[in-house]
Amino acid sequence: MAVTRRGILIGALAGGGLVLGYFLRPRHFPLPLAPGPGEFAFDAWIKIGKDGVISVAVPQVEMGQGVTTLIPQVVAHELGADWRQVGVEPVPLSALYANLALAARWAPLWLPLAPSLGDEPDDMLTRRWAQDHRFNATADGTSLAAYEGPARAAAASARAMLMQAAAARWNVAWEECEAKAGFVVHADKRLPFGALVEEAAAYAPPSTPPLRVDAMAESPGEFPPGASLRYPRLDLPSKVDGSWTFAGDVRLPDMVHAAIRHAPLGASASLSSIKEDAAKNMKGFLRVVKGEGWVAAVARDWWTADTALARMVPRFRVATALESTDVDNALDAAMRAGQPHRIHASGDMAVVEGGLPLQLRYEVVPAIHATIETASVTARLADGRLELWVGTQAPTATCEAAARVIGIDPADVVLYPMPLGGSFDRRLEFGHAVEAAILTKETGRPVQLTWSRREEMRASLPRTPVVAVMAARSDTEGGIAGWRARVAMPATVREFGRRLFDGDTPVEAIEAVAGKQDPLALEGAVPPYEIPSVAVDHVPARIALPTARLRGNAHGYTAFFNECFVDELAHKAGREPLSYRMAMLGKNPRLAECLQRVAALAQWDGGGDNSGQGIACHVIGEGRIAVVASARRDENGVRVDRLSAVADIGRIVNFDIARQQVEGGLVFGLGLALGCSVRYEHGRPDSDRLLGLGLPVLADCPTIEVEFIESTEEPADPGELGVAAVAPAVANALFSATGLRSRHLPLFGEEL
Repeated sequence: MAVTRRGILIGALAGGGLVLGYFLRPRHFPLPLAPGPGEFAFDAWIKIGKDGVISVAVPQVEMGQGVTTLIPQVVAHELGADWRQVGVEPVPLSALYANLALAARWAPLWLPLAPSLGDEPDDMLTRRWAQDHRFNATADGTSLAAYEGPARAAAASARAMLMQAAAARWNVAWEECEAKAGFVVHADKRLPFGALVEEAAAYAPPSTPPLRVDAMAESPGEFPPGASLRYPRLDLPSKVDGSWTFAGDVRLPDMVHAAIRHAPLGASASLSSIKEDAAKNMKGFLRVVKGEGWVAAVARDWWTADTALARMVPRFRVATALESTDVDNALDAAMRAGQPHRIHASGDMAVVEGGLPLQLRYEVVPAIHATIETASVTARLADGRLELWVGTQAPTATCEAAARVIGIDPADVVLYPMPLGGSFDRRLEFGHAVEAAILTKETGRPVQLTWSRREEMRASLPRTPVVAVMAARSDTEGGIAGWRARVAMPATVREFGRRLFDGDTPVEAIEAVAGKQDPLALEGAVPPYEIPSVAVDHVPARIALPTARLRGNAHGYTAFFNECFVDELAHKAGREPLSYRMAMLGKNPRLAECLQRVAALAQWDGGGDNSGQGIACHVIGEGRIAVVASARRDENGVRVDRLSAVADIGRIVNFDIARQQVEGGLVFGLGLALGCSVRYEHGRPDSDRLLGLGLPVLADCPTIEVEFIESTEEPADPGELGVAAVAPAVANALFSATGLRSRHLPLFGEEL
């Protein structure tokens, strides 16, 4: 086994030999933002030019979630800037941008032997690890949690320095000055930031940043339909006019293009045959490059490269090809006879043991990401330095993997972060960057690799399949006395962690986590209700299908199990679904308010027979949502006519982005509810086109109405909430409309 720093650290922790000196020594990092002519840097977050333009560092990838607006907005509010003079700058990897919130959440993945030592962002171990690994991954909606604080502190310090510069000119106390709309103001005197910035940069910032009393917040009541936005998205104009640059838009001198074919999913895949002579006479075709489990054609343009591959008809040999029937059988065997790991227990366990009066089985099949933009990366290797132009959610891991495969030091990899056209956690995987690194090394030229839609579908790792048996015991009044969830699935999040942090191949990752429990794979499985006795068991299932993260992650199936099961319990007890839930939310008033508000918004009629209305709610971290769906089923399939949602996401930083995220999440969740699934035969998915996934098109999108609860709680991410709650709401609505229960995702997929 190779000796790694992570292994030494874990060994030291396990043996009690942690050297505290390493953690306590002071640390200093170089400034990652290089000021241009006429610019001055304030901390690692802000540059201000003499022209008054303010550039804000954003260490997260923009993939539609609005992070390139949210962080600059926090800075603009705290600094007192004019929004029209604020710009955004993607930044290089730096310890100064460590995502401590995500590092703490993923502590079981990078510190599996003692995750409790690193499960808080303020833990010294978490900070050291995240800084050492320059860990600034974009995932799990942690951008504000990780970066609002340091960005706000930098802006407050810069504001104080600007006010000190102005106060020196006016011979007044700087505390008497104010900064607003891009000016420092005192009585009837005012100076623009640009005129003060050179002098301000010479001042030392206050030892404690003088934060404004109120953090950045927008009230839902401020924005009736048609109201102007105070902070319109910074990325919107360039996306509208087409000037926003994605990885596929990069052009370099002497650059060539590559298309690729991947082997079927399975064990020990290798290229068995290829007719290279079939492409030799094609104009613009250059060569073939063979990798482990793939083959690529390189040409002067992508179309020629892809056509060349089609003519060469590459074929692969797989020792054991993946079959969905084998996956199904493995999950069934685990559910019947697997060894469960209890990941949650509260109350009297005797109440939830044995055969409970109601036991129902739910199933979820693999779901694919269906990204708008297929994988694309440009790579150039020159003088021992690898440059990558790539959109990735995991930049450090991408650099390390690319360096490892071509035998250079990760310090010699330069990554230029590119935006993504929708990732849905697909770009937490980075195989395309590894392939591009090999291609540029083999060809000796800059290479742009672009996956076709077919290859995106074939090579993608889906969200895990799951089987759950939900069981409950009722009390004398029809309420829930005991609740048990037995869930059979692979340790999918640990598997992902092995690929991300240990550099394992998909097959190696499956082997490494086989039989292990995975609480992160069952986030959201504990119901938000007040139930006397609750048990949640994970039954690890070993399946040959590599699995990955997907928008909503575990909440996308745990909310489905929980909220459909609650509805069935309400029906069995002869109770109205809303009041049944409300009776169990005495200790969760925020979620109760969401339910009450959405019932009024949707004109909830009780979900009676043939009403076609269904209700569901869910909690993710500090975020809460309730959804009412109106749905029907006819000869053309399932039709969802209306989705009403009320969310409590705490303090709202940007109301318009929050609304977009919930609306987008509802539509994405609708896609998961009605399609987005694949089955595998001989290692290939049964669909390799978006058309075959049953995704909702514009004509299928229901009327959507979203409201927010006004709150002063800390901000919660809105992007995952809608994804989780929509499927059970639609399932419950279809039961109301048809009297039929679907305990399968996609809904009624068992009939297909």
